[in-house]
Amino acid sequence: MRISHSIFLVAAIPIAAAAAIAVAALLLLNQADRARSGAVMAGSVYRSALAASQARDDYLSAQPHERGPSADAFAAATRSVAADLDALAAFVSDPRHQDAVSDAEGALRLLTERMDRLVAVTEANDARLAEMEARAARLVRLADEARRRQHISNSELAASLGNSDQRLQRARRVVDDAHALRTVTSDLERLRLGASADAFPEARVRLELSRLARAAEDLGISLGEAGATEGATTLDRLVTEYRRTVDTVLAEAQGRGALAGAAAQRLINWINTLAKTNKTESDALQAQVAELLTYSIEASETDQATQNIATEMLKVAEQTNRALSARDFAAIGSATAASRLLSERIATLPISPLIQTEMLDASTAWREGLVTTAADLERQSRLVADMEAAGTTMLDAVTSLNDLLIEHAQTIWSLVRNLLIAAAVFGLILAATMGFAVARSITRPLSRLQQQMLGLVDGTHTGAIAGAGRRDELGDMARATNYFVTELKQREAATEAAKEAAHAALADLQRTQANLIQAEKLASLGQLVAGVAHEINTPLGVALTTATTIGPEVERFRESTKSGQLTRSTLDHFIDRMGEGARLLTTNLQRAANLVHSFKQVAVDQASGDRRTFQAAQWLDDLLVSLGPVLKKAGHRLEVHCDDDFEIDGYPGALAQVLTNLIVNAVSHAYAPGAHGTLRLSVVSPRPDRFQIEFADDGRGIPIEHRGRVFDPFFTTGRSAGNTGLGLHIVYNLVTGRLGGRISLSSTEGGGTTFVVDLPRRAPDDRNDPETLKLVRAAE
Repeated sequence: MRISHSIFLVAAIPIAAAAAIAVAALLLLNQADRARSGAVMAGSVYRSALAASQARDDYLSAQPHERGPSADAFAAATRSVAADLDALAAFVSDPRHQDAVSDAEGALRLLTERMDRLVAVTEANDARLAEMEARAARLVRLADEARRRQHISNSELAASLGNSDQRLQRARRVVDDAHALRTVTSDLERLRLGASADAFPEARVRLELSRLARAAEDLGISLGEAGATEGATTLDRLVTEYRRTVDTVLAEAQGRGALAGAAAQRLINWINTLAKTNKTESDALQAQVAELLTYSIEASETDQATQNIATEMLKVAEQTNRALSARDFAAIGSATAASRLLSERIATLPISPLIQTEMLDASTAWREGLVTTAADLERQSRLVADMEAAGTTMLDAVTSLNDLLIEHAQTIWSLVRNLLIAAAVFGLILAATMGFAVARSITRPLSRLQQQMLGLVDGTHTGAIAGAGRRDELGDMARATNYFVTELKQREAATEAAKEAAHAALADLQRTQANLIQAEKLASLGQLVAGVAHEINTPLGVALTTATTIGPEVERFRESTKSGQLTRSTLDHFIDRMGEGARLLTTNLQRAANLVHSFKQVAVDQASGDRRTFQAAQWLDDLLVSLGPVLKKAGHRLEVHCDDDFEIDGYPGALAQVLTNLIVNAVSHAYAPGAHGTLRLSVVSPRPDRFQIEFADDGRGIPIEHRGRVFDPFFTTGRSAGNTGLGLHIVYNLVTGRLGGRISLSSTEGGGTTFVVDLPRRAPDDRNDPETLKLVRAAE
């Protein structure tokens, strides 16, 4: 027999037993149906009563404009309770059940009557609360209007204060400049009168005249700012007259001219009069400014007090709303007292009497409404208590009726349960016996199949799985296992061969990658060497030409000396030519030495790969000198910005390789053939522990489909030009590996490309990542 047939037999027998039990239970359940129907109706009454209580609570807690649905829900629930109670009265026949129904109907009538009264009280209270809210809003608006008027007054006061302060400052400047001019004039007169005719200090007098002119100019400007144009004209006339007389004295070389003294006295007298006049005006303006400041402080205090009234009213209204929602009568009393204190503060405000009267009326009306609302809340509380008592009575009656009906139903259910238990025990014993027999006929062959499959795994069993000749499911499993084992051995052999081929291909790929990275490094270094060599040729050629020219010049000078025909012009010409030659030699040889030094420093850094502390600006200068020939050959302009005086503790060789590859990449790919552009390199330190390198070009940009692959190894758009596609891959691995930073790219087609390298000021010491170490060594 097949396993599926055996399992069907095991399941069919319990099903037949269950069908017989179901028929017996159905007969008993028909008898319990009447008891159940009564219990269901009692439960419906109970749920409807709870719904009515919930609707009442929702009505009380809802906002005034949202109470309608809750009142409708209460009415619907009470109608449902009445209908169910009528049905129960016609259904039950036991006197105890009938008494319980009568008690519930009486409680329902009382509950409905109290709810009608509660709705009337609540609607009146809601209208009063709306009126209170409107009065509170009116009080706040009146306070805002008082503040607005006060703000207008404050603005006018501030304008007056500012105007008076400006006039005061102008008057003080006139007084200060007048005193300064008087001092200079007095010093000049003392110097002139104290000098002797034989030793007249003309230079000192002219210096004092310059001081006089500057002081007069300052005073004239101050008078012009103060609007005293007539005074400025008088000042110019008096100063001009005095300077003219002093110039006459200087021309005659005499220090005691009577005309100069008279002109000086007129000027000093006019200055004294001007200073006194403006000092008096300054004192009056200072008193006016002080008075305006006092008014401004009082106005600010009034403005703040008005604002506090509005704020306090909002707080009292919020406190009242919370107290009314919680029916906290003590808090309502506190809100009433706070409103009374608020009215007293309003009465003391120095504001418009009309606004003040309206604010007091609004506050008083709000407080009276609060007292009436508190009384209504007490009535609501009493009505709610009555409704709670009526609801409890109704629920107790319904609960008692429900218990009686459930007790009858449970008696029938007990009989059904006993029948089901007995039948279930019998069915379990029968099913267990048959299940054990069928399971034994299945598990024993399965155990043998398991042992043989485990033997195939650990090698203790060879050959085919036994039982393949069976005609049931176990035979199917044995035949499938034999086929699987055969296929598995064949595929293992194929997998091993493929694995060996993959290892060989990976080794070849790694060798090729290392060779290409080294070639990329050598190509970059070759460009630097060629450019530096070309640059060095120019100053060395000039130096050689100069040295060649100096030789004949020296020989001609020697011949002139020997023959005794050396002239002054010949000597000057020889000295000029030798000086020019020495300058040319020094300049060009120094230029060549700088190129060699810079290239040597960069080459040593890239070759050694050692870690050291270095100045960012100096290191960048050396690197860009060595890269100058590359940029010059391409015709591009490089703009460099680097913060001074910050050090980097890291690997200058790796960092130089990063910048070299970025610049060479831009020269090779950023511009169309023959096009020239501007490259921008910025090195900044936004934080003490980090710095950023931003390299940007204004070239043609990177197409959007290539931006996600520019750092991939061997990806290049210039394969036909001999590019390997490893330059930016090396940059990415050096930045994220040895230098411990990160690099980001942004580009717009036709708008250029920007690389941002974010690095720590102190490079990390951990270089144990195998892939990073491999690429770093290849780059070095």
